[in-house]
Amino acid sequence: MSSFSESALEKKLAELSNSQQSVQTLSLWLIHHRKHAGIIVHVWHRELKRATVFYITYLAKPSRKLTFIYLANDVIQNSKRKGPEFTKAFEGVLVDAFSHVARESEQSCKKQMERVLNIWQERIVYDVDFIQQLKLTVDESNSPLPVGEEKRAPKRSYPVVEDEEDDDYRVNYSPIDTGTGPLLTENLIKALQDLENAASGDATVRQKIASLPQEVQDVSLLENIADKAAAERLSKIVDEACLLLAEYNGRLAAELDDRRQLARMLTEYISSQKEILGEKEKKLAEYKQKLAQVTQVRKELKSHIQNLPDLSLLPNVTGGLAPLPSAGDLFSSD
Repeated sequence: MSSFSESALEKKLAELSNSQQSVQTLSLWLIHHRKHAGIIVHVWHRELKRATVFYITYLAKPSRKLTFIYLANDVIQNSKRKGPEFTKAFEGVLVDAFSHVARESEQSCKKQMERVLNIWQERIVYDVDFIQQLKLTVDESNSPLPVGEEKRAPKRSYPVVEDEEDDDYRVNYSPIDTGTGPLLTENLIKALQDLENAASGDATVRQKIASLPQEVQDVSLLENIADKAAAERLSKIVDEACLLLAEYNGRLAAELDDRRQLARMLTEYISSQKEILGEKEKKLAEYKQKLAQVTQVRKELKSHIQNLPDLSLLPNVTGGLAPLPSAGDLFSSD
């Protein structure tokens, strides 16, 4: 199989067709390069979202996007016996991916997506709660638009991206919404954890690159090659260096995209927290006012109690009080 690179993956995804052979062939290639699972899933997700943007201009069929789901399904299921790399990597983007595809698809495509999810549930590919979340994502795309929103529907369904670095993550990561808040927090934590193992922190690869011989980097030194055997040895070293640098550059590019995405998530998260903070400050002011009112009532109640007569100080009348006079006694002439 050919060596892995991000550009090679982009080309293969562009050539992917909605046939079983095409899906399975690319799936095998991806599983063979499973050590690059993180980059593969990142590129898969990005190209799917680009296809979403191109839908307006080129009228791409929704089934084209469904093919991406079929590819993910094949990779996830057939890679499980070799390791959990793809299962974990895809988990972080599936909600967003299913949401994008479902919003643009006809009912028949959505039924195929639900069929994939049912298979995952039967084979315990993911836990029940996560699959239920994906099903809800597909179901919510069937909800009718509010009155007055019909004309604005295309803008909501097909956000226009002005450049490659600006995507529509913000559409699906609103921490103020109780339905997506926990998802943003979870993805934010996961994104921060993933950066602990980022390419820029891979000291082993950086040491390998630093240890490359000077002949690999300086064209003028080629004049020192005296025979064919030395040239072939250097050619092998150069090929290995190219592969090493290409893979590392791909990882760094993916890390750069991840950091941009993380920066957007953090910006939105901070913004949402400021809004929540404003709401909580209003609540705090409200309850402070209530506390002041209750404190005033407490103060007035204490003052009132102090002004009441102390019944314990009244004289003790033995035998009880004398009976009141009758009406006849009151009006008697005597």
